[in-house]
Amino acid sequence: MKHVLITGVSKGLGLVLAQLFLKNEWVVWGISRSTTPSLEMLRKEFPGQMNWRSFDLSESENVREMIFRDFIDLKVSLSGFVNNAAIAYDDIVTNLQIEPLENMYKVNVFTPMIISKYVIRNMLYHQVPGSIVHISSISAHTGYKGLAMYASTKGALEAFSKNTAREWGVKGIRSNCVVAGFMETDMSATLRDDQKDRIYYRTALKKATNIHSVAESVYFLHTEKAASITGQNIHVDSGTI
Repeated sequence: MKHVLITGVSKGLGLVLAQLFLKNEWVVWGISRSTTPSLEMLRKEFPGQMNWRSFDLSESENVREMIFRDFIDLKVSLSGFVNNAAIAYDDIVTNLQIEPLENMYKVNVFTPMIISKYVIRNMLYHQVPGSIVHISSISAHTGYKGLAMYASTKGALEAFSKNTAREWGVKGIRSNCVVAGFMETDMSATLRDDQKDRIYYRTALKKATNIHSVAESVYFLHTEKAASITGQNIHVDSGTI
């Protein structure tokens, strides 16, 4: 069995990703701040295959000890990493505050970069080709009022991914971004229906991006069928661009 690390695994896209990898006989190493009934059901359904660790991605300085020593040691050979977890700091630029901005960058950018470092080291140690996929957002490519700070974190990830691909492609390590459109998740649950409708109207399909379509795209990038795809931003956004 191949092994994959997935962040934000307790709900939403992360949970759907875990289910998909597990059903395709991967061993999942999942990270999230807390568990959920759905995640606990998945752990019972796939004992020994669905591994979980509580970790707050704002604790960038603890990545090595808590993830790559106490959770995933060098006996585990990783073939994949999905950087899915993220938080949103929504506001207009003239209201920007440094503390929530710094916290968002820790969770969305700094910690994923550090995790990528140790994932790549793991792949090099075991001499296996691997796939890294960062979940980006359509907000990095088209403007939405109040999302400038959030979109900037996704833009940073896309630049990081493209350069990672160039740097480590010689070792068979691929890095891509899946640029997701607006999905029905907990992050979007606070929006009113009329706000959602305005967002959907900007897409070609006039509806929310299907979460399973995003998950399947991420999984595809971890298979041999995607062996020549690296350094790309794959848009799964209902035709927003």
